[in-house]
Amino acid sequence: MSIGSGRRPPALGLVALLATVPGVAVSLGGLHLMPPVAALLFGISIVGAAFLLAWAAEAAQLDVSAGLAVAVLALIAVLPEYAVDFVFTARGGEAVAAHGPSCRAPGEETSACSLALANMTGANRILVGVGWALVVLIAWRRMRRRGVSQARANSVALNRADAVPIVFLALASVYCLVLPFKRTLSLADTVVLLAIFVAYSWRISRAPAGEPDLIGPSAWIGSLDKRVRRTVVIGLFVAAAAVILLTAEHFAQSLVDTGADLGINEFLLVQWLAPLASEAPELLVAGLYAWRLHTSEALGALVSSKVNQWTLLVGTLPIVFAASSGGWSGLPIESAQRDELLLTASQSLLAVSLLVGLSLSVRAALLLTGLFFLQFALSAAVPSSWRGRELIALSVVYLVLAAVVLFRRRRLILPIVRDGLFTPYRSLGDDMCCTTAAGKLRLRERVLIRSE
Repeated sequence: MSIGSGRRPPALGLVALLATVPGVAVSLGGLHLMPPVAALLFGISIVGAAFLLAWAAEAAQLDVSAGLAVAVLALIAVLPEYAVDFVFTARGGEAVAAHGPSCRAPGEETSACSLALANMTGANRILVGVGWALVVLIAWRRMRRRGVSQARANSVALNRADAVPIVFLALASVYCLVLPFKRTLSLADTVVLLAIFVAYSWRISRAPAGEPDLIGPSAWIGSLDKRVRRTVVIGLFVAAAAVILLTAEHFAQSLVDTGADLGINEFLLVQWLAPLASEAPELLVAGLYAWRLHTSEALGALVSSKVNQWTLLVGTLPIVFAASSGGWSGLPIESAQRDELLLTASQSLLAVSLLVGLSLSVRAALLLTGLFFLQFALSAAVPSSWRGRELIALSVVYLVLAAVVLFRRRRLILPIVRDGLFTPYRSLGDDMCCTTAAGKLRLRERVLIRSE
């Protein structure tokens, strides 16, 4: 363990704890603020709670297996995203129960079901288009400043064990390509996606335990005595969960109200602003790991988060909708959301194809982030009568590129599938990956760190 391993709590931890107070106070006090101000306060509280969750989950790695710890960390880090998405899904179900088959309540510009799917697709695309690229580019910059050659700094290598989340992400992405062609996100989809998540969780639970490299507040928590540490971890989980429960619904509503008051499209606020708030801590933690050249851990955690979002989050939405609507009908997928789902699934397939070699290059990272921001330029450029077609066109670009990459790396597909599904974890250690280009790059990276 490193930074923050002293006996005094790091100041950053206290700042995150204090950040949760305003939103909770407004919620418990029943105060009515201007929507933009309320959105800001509730958003800050959610960000603070997400930081607390991330630090507690990192410290929990001391008490569970390494693979399971990464998955739990990735799951807990996106809990705020789940909470906001569940709010919109439940509202959609209540609207159906009260007003018939439509998710749109009287007076609403955009249905709650569309907002739920918008939040989910936005979160998934931010994670890949911003998060994965962020790790690679930060690591590249750090290595170049340390005088590492361009060839060595040009890629972030993953461990051989990271084949597990990559393969399960591929399974989920292939299945989710079916969703844009359906009218509802049904309980049958729930069964398939949750089965993938359960299989993934069981697989990574077989990973051997290891000593995590904790930093900042998580290192301070990890330095405590075992009984005290576990008490603090559980306390942080409970406190952060309470903050999220108290503020998530208010945050969602204040975003919608902000759009109405300021004339901003509420769909855009929910699709991009809400996920940025809920996933900011995860992206910042990954960026910090990349800054310290723990690149495999940083990128591996983001890949695991993507698996969680693409399986557990998507799979639980029909359950929430069914419970709130009082029926068995699936979550309606409107025409515009089919385009969004197609683009999200296509982006996932390209991202998976780029990881088949257990590495992500700077060029690949720039491709992912460039295509991510291209969608905004296209949306602003196309006439309103063509709205939606640019998403389909961009989806085709993603799929064609994914096909090209997979064809060029076709010899690597079978080995990574075998490692992801069947190879025992004891055979997936770092010392077993040295015959691959990614493994050799990982070893060079370790030599560099130790030499300094």
